Amino acid sequence: MLADVIDLLADPVDGTPLAGADDCARLVAESGHSYDVAKQGYVTLAPGAGLKHKGDDAAMVEARETYLSRGHFAPFVEAVTGAVQDVVDLAPEEHSPALLEVGAGTGYYLAHTLDSLDGARGVGLDISTHAAKHLAKAHPRIGAVVADAWERLPLRDGVIDAISVVFAPRNPAEFQRVLAPHGQVVVLTPAAGHLDELRAPLGILGVEEGKVERMYEQAKGYLEQAADPVDISFPIVLDKASIIAQVGMSPSARHISAEQLAERMASLPESITVTARARLDRLRPVR
Repeated sequence: MLADVIDLLADPVDGTPLAGADDCARLVAESGHSYDVAKQGYVTLAPGAGLKHKGDDAAMVEARETYLSRGHFAPFVEAVTGAVQDVVDLAPEEHSPALLEVGAGTGYYLAHTLDSLDGARGVGLDISTHAAKHLAKAHPRIGAVVADAWERLPLRDGVIDAISVVFAPRNPAEFQRVLAPHGQVVVLTPAAGHLDELRAPLGILGVEEGKVERMYEQAKGYLEQAADPVDISFPIVLDKASIIAQVGMSPSARHISAEQLAERMASLPESITVTARARLDRLRPVR
């Protein structure tokens, strides 16, 4: 719940601390700015002009919830949780770990990690209000925040022990600012060939080359490698319902008309075996 993470949050306009008001129906900054908490339990923390983008729509969020709930990416979830646990172990003793997931979506990854870390609490940040409605109820120790990861993060300086980023945007300068001295970023990046057995017959765009290299280039001066990277790959057997959910949760098929996509999906067998591929990196702040 938001009440568990208010001490981590900051005004997106001026960075002053936020506090709960009216039984946490609003968050109020020291500077006087006020932000209403939605009835679903999330809060939108954006400057006066509001958010420039909307993020995933309701259909994409539902597709993501359906796909992930079937456990197809379980090895990814376990890898991210294990890496976050390793980072949290670096924190001082008698410390309540504070986690942040950027692009948290429905909260599937963050909820799993919190289940594995007694006493930890997490801020789930996503730009989609549709995702935030799921995120707010994904785990009792998640505080759901709608915000733009490319802008100033609505968090206080140095308060986060571990940031997780799963196939989502990265903001190295802001990650450096909000991480505690011992904190690290755990990044899961799709690798070349990820789900290609499904992408090829459907004509869906593949993973760009050089994603990890660009990440490190953008991180220069802010973040540096903290541990050896880990390559993760595993087979998945997808039935038609899972294929529909996988395609529906991804923007990579948006260049194909709905009619074309439906025709191509109809020609697929009842199940197909695909290979999930990603790389896990850990980065620490440059001090």
